[in-house]
Amino acid sequence: MNKTVNINLGGMFFHIDEDAYLKLTRYFDAIKRSLNNSSGQDEIIKDIEMRVSELLTEKQKSEKHVVGLKDVDEVIAVMGQPEDYRIEDEENANQSFNNYTARQHKKLYRDKENGMIGGVATGLGHYFGIDAVWIKIIFLIFVFAGFGTGILAYFVLWIVTPEAVTTSEKLEMTGEPVTISNIEKKVREEIDSLSDKFKNADYDKMGNQVKSGAERISSSFGDFIMTVFKIFAKFLGVILIIAGLSTLIMLLIGVFTLGTNIFIDFPWQNFIEAGNFTEYPLWSFGLLMFFAVGIPFFFLTLLGFKLLSPNLKSIGNITKYTLLAIWIISIAILASIGIKQATEISYDNKVIEKKVFAIKPTDTLFVKFKYSDYYAKSLNHYREFEFVQDSANNELIYSNDVRLHVLHTDESAPFIQIEKSARGNSFTNAKKRAEKINYKFQISGNHLILDNYFLTDVKNKFRGQEVDIYLYLPEGQLFKPENSVRDYFNYDDDFFNLNYDGNYNYKVIGSKVKCLNCPADDSDDDDDDAEVIDTTANDTINEVSVKINGKEVLNGKKTKGKLTTDKNGVIIKIN
Repeated sequence: MNKTVNINLGGMFFHIDEDAYLKLTRYFDAIKRSLNNSSGQDEIIKDIEMRVSELLTEKQKSEKHVVGLKDVDEVIAVMGQPEDYRIEDEENANQSFNNYTARQHKKLYRDKENGMIGGVATGLGHYFGIDAVWIKIIFLIFVFAGFGTGILAYFVLWIVTPEAVTTSEKLEMTGEPVTISNIEKKVREEIDSLSDKFKNADYDKMGNQVKSGAERISSSFGDFIMTVFKIFAKFLGVILIIAGLSTLIMLLIGVFTLGTNIFIDFPWQNFIEAGNFTEYPLWSFGLLMFFAVGIPFFFLTLLGFKLLSPNLKSIGNITKYTLLAIWIISIAILASIGIKQATEISYDNKVIEKKVFAIKPTDTLFVKFKYSDYYAKSLNHYREFEFVQDSANNELIYSNDVRLHVLHTDESAPFIQIEKSARGNSFTNAKKRAEKINYKFQISGNHLILDNYFLTDVKNKFRGQEVDIYLYLPEGQLFKPENSVRDYFNYDDDFFNLNYDGNYNYKVIGSKVKCLNCPADDSDDDDDDAEVIDTTANDTINEVSVKINGKEVLNGKKTKGKLTTDKNGVIIKIN
């Protein structure tokens, strides 16, 4: 039967049998002898006791557990023998560390000593073995991109993660073995650091500050300003890093997707290729853009890292000057490409096709637009620029950039003039490109049927191709535009104003086209050009037949009153 002893070790109470107690006492006495006359001896002993207490607590199976010799031996095996410790034997210390690291795991603590706020990022940096700057950047990214979740995550970790206070906790935080030698080494480092601060302190300056209250206030205010400036610099650094990295990533994606189908066909490639005014491959243009835009943002990213970590190592002058030279060359080449791009659309030319209608002015000319059910399902399918394939799988450019203009002519018969236009680097090339526009229309008796689209081969590229249809009408011509004309009619002359509210009949009268059967409220606004003739009571109109808006108001009868005529002398109102 062994006697048990109650002891207080590192702030924890233990039941320990007498043999284990005696061995543990001898162990601590041996440690004290090995640390004889060492600076910080009490602090080292205190940290060792707390570590031993932690190890014994882990072995407790219940509150009534009695610490025995086996438990003590296992703790000593972890902590190491005092007689094996030699602080000057760096080789043995490193070997002991390497052997122990294989079976020692890091613990997550907050490093408040080296942290800016709560030490969460610094502690995570120790745990994952990376610089704390990257952890801070990740938190800030989640603040901006994760709708503030970075702040919530930081405070949660601040609450649940303990702070590394004791020497053994600090060693566990960095993954170093908690042995007697490491505890003493850590305590000595802290003591030496504190001693250096006292040695390097400017006591004369401190004395002067004590004597002068104004100087103390000024110094505190200066420190506050510097602290605010540092916080702003850190925030600016994060903004620069996020903006720089985002731009570089987007540019990198653009280089791999612009004008290349090595991995996948992207839907915008045809549009980019059709707009490529030069013969340079698109991937080279993307690469130049990457250098021209990416290099400045790369330096902005480096500046952001420098603001966050002033001790960051420079990339070197050779790298800086090389990147600067690449940037200048890229800008120069892009400038030359820009000039070439401008010259490719500097000339505009067209081809004209004219057709005369074999009808009389008394014949009504019917006009309508039709669509191709192969490329569209209605007239409302409007695309100024679209890539399509025909039935033979040929790639074509499809466009609805078609406009109808109605103009006056002094010729006896109506006629139509189709103008197909395009751009190029010369009048000749522009005309050749215009000739390659495929546009169709049909004249069948007194019916004009117009396509609402045109086609051209992808090889011709998109150079502002368009089709303008000019319909010239002589005096007295009757014509009727169908509802399909609405979306393609162009108001560029006062000669004809299309009524969008219905399908009406029109006639060329004088210098304007008049609607014959439009409602009274929607008829031509001739009152603006009307001429009012005031007649006396004796003025009469003899035997005239006048129709206003299709209604007969006089029929061979005499009348008196005011006459209102348009500028051509046609009576439009009698009061």
